[in-house]
Amino acid sequence: MSTIYDNAHQLENAIQESEEFKDLKAAYDKVMADPSSKQMFDNFRNTQLELQQKQMQGEEITEDEVEKAKQVVELVQQHEDISQLMEQEQRLNVLINDISRIITKPLEELYGAQEQ
Repeated sequence: MSTIYDNAHQLENAIQESEEFKDLKAAYDKVMADPSSKQMFDNFRNTQLELQQKQMQGEEITEDEVEKAKQVVELVQQHEDISQLMEQEQRLNVLINDISRIITKPLEELYGAQEQ
């Protein structure tokens, strides 16, 4: 069993050494280094988290909240550094989703074989 965990830690290191992660970290550091960019990004993240919490708790999201979220998204998309950060985050998410599909392939094959 420890071999699986060793492999998982190797995968963690490989992700941290990947171009996708390094590019994301550089973009993140650039945003965090500028106080106005950081404040705008933090506002964006807080808005996202508030809406996600409401959804998870089954609360209805109001029209005002939807409109506020749209405005925040439009604002950060116009900010070059934050837009770049979001693009790099998306690239890393694609990589992680690909890895997740690879990791779960044995389960898919197992359960897929039982259904046939």
